[in-house]
Amino acid sequence: MATGEDLRSLALNLPKAVEKPHFDRTSFRVDVPKGRIFATMPGDAQTANLKLTPEQQDILCQAEPDLFSPVPGKWGESGWTVMQLMPVDAATLESALSMAWKSATPEKLWSLLS
Repeated sequence: MATGEDLRSLALNLPKAVEKPHFDRTSFRVDVPKGRIFATMPGDAQTANLKLTPEQQDILCQAEPDLFSPVPGKWGESGWTVMQLMPVDAATLESALSMAWKSATPEKLWSLLS
């Protein structure tokens, strides 16, 4: 069972990750040139939106449909995925955040994750 604080802590432990506001959500970004948002969380901290590839999204949504679903509309078609925080375990949360970080990070920096 994960909380918004668990997500925040794991996200900010990823290399070059920073937290910034994004409209009515908290965003977690890779703070490098061409780094992008890899996760957002609403104020109620019940869910998070993760930047995944469409292939990763498909795998997670099929494997854990109670935890993962595409964001509605065009954002979901490009890989943005809703993750339910309350039922997710620590290992799944960490793995999903790592995938999202990698999706938003220039490939030359991927080695920072290992």
